[in-house]
Amino acid sequence: MTLVLIVEDDPDIAEGLRFNLAREGLEAVIALTGEQGLTAALDQRRPPALILLDLMLPGMSGTELCRRLRREPQTRRTPIIMLTARTSEADRVGGLDLGADDYITKPFSVRELLARVRAVLRRADETTVPSYSDGRLAIDFADMRVNCEGANVKLTRKEFALLEMLAKTSGRVATRQQILDNVWGYEYYGDTRTLDVHIRRLRQKLGACGDCIETVVGVGYRFIGSAKVSDR
Repeated sequence: MTLVLIVEDDPDIAEGLRFNLAREGLEAVIALTGEQGLTAALDQRRPPALILLDLMLPGMSGTELCRRLRREPQTRRTPIIMLTARTSEADRVGGLDLGADDYITKPFSVRELLARVRAVLRRADETTVPSYSDGRLAIDFADMRVNCEGANVKLTRKEFALLEMLAKTSGRVATRQQILDNVWGYEYYGDTRTLDVHIRRLRQKLGACGDCIETVVGVGYRFIGSAKVSDR
């Protein structure tokens, strides 16, 4: 069974989540503190496929735990859905920038939560391709490494997530909203110009491989690969 780690200090909420996940055919374990959550997340015998993370935790906060998990090789790619009573746009963006895959504010609908869980797990299943290479541009999705014409390219976490999402849907047009949903999360309500700024910076950092991302005017972007560009 798919294992979900619930890091939540309210026992009633945690047990309610476990009960509803079980009805979906998902096994769940509970950690009541950030420290317990870190230990459970790094358990190599039973690694979680998804982490539901409350931000307001005793001891190590959910924010710090998310930061720690994204630094660990074992949990760098583990999907994280943040659960919090904080509702401001700054809090949502901050959580997503830390590496969370989605953000749900309390109180939340159980049906909505389960739909988000299914969506995140589905995206994780669809993105298991380990790497991309076309002769000029190489992307290692597991280790988050990018190489263009033999030179390493340093990207921020958000820039890498953006490149990864486009590369894994190579040849298909991704609308601005689809990209925002996948990279920034379903709760993002900011200006879509944020995406255009990130694309511009990403192209600049990729240098000679920057033309691998094609603008589809009025719609979004498409990954076309750098080898094709070189052949033009």
